[in-house]
Amino acid sequence: MTGRIITCEADVEEGAAHLVARCPRMRHAYDLTGPLPLRRNPDGFARLLGAIVSQQVSVASANAIWSRLEQAGYVEPANILAVTDDDLRAVGLSRQKARYARALAEAGIDYEALREAPTSDVIAILTQVPGIGVWTAEIYAMFSLGRADVFAPGDLALQEAVRLLYDLPERPKERALRQMAEDWAPWRAVAARLLWAYYRVAKEREGIR
Repeated sequence: MTGRIITCEADVEEGAAHLVARCPRMRHAYDLTGPLPLRRNPDGFARLLGAIVSQQVSVASANAIWSRLEQAGYVEPANILAVTDDDLRAVGLSRQKARYARALAEAGIDYEALREAPTSDVIAILTQVPGIGVWTAEIYAMFSLGRADVFAPGDLALQEAVRLLYDLPERPKERALRQMAEDWAPWRAVAARLLWAYYRVAKEREGIR
């Protein structure tokens, strides 16, 4: 069972209405953020390769490397498997990321089947690939597959947003936040959208002060 799939803004609004009706803190956050973004991305090999490219580099650097990968035609599994690691490094991938890209290409993931797989299976399958951790797999399930009830408690911005919104003495650790997020089912992915939006508002307010 895939559960509810978010396909449009109305789905996000439905999830937000559920959250604010149940939790006064979520209502406070939503009053500050207003309507939340849909944030649906394509799925498939290229999306995960892009996530690998983006690890531990600036957005500008990731975009530049991705552009070179596209120009070289290295955004399909077969094309990556047909070239050497030196070829991949020549377009900007580090030695480690070249190895990750090859591992992803060799994994033979059935991306269409992932669309129908339970979220737990999606995360298990993706995290078997070197270079793809739980956070990346959860973000893929959330935004590329549109799963409504997935969360990414390892995300530092989400941890900080929860600390601020719920007036906690420190950021909740991943395990604690995963447990806390159970209260936001079956719309945990909308809770994540709301918390990210609230985080941006809170940081802007800090800047004003």
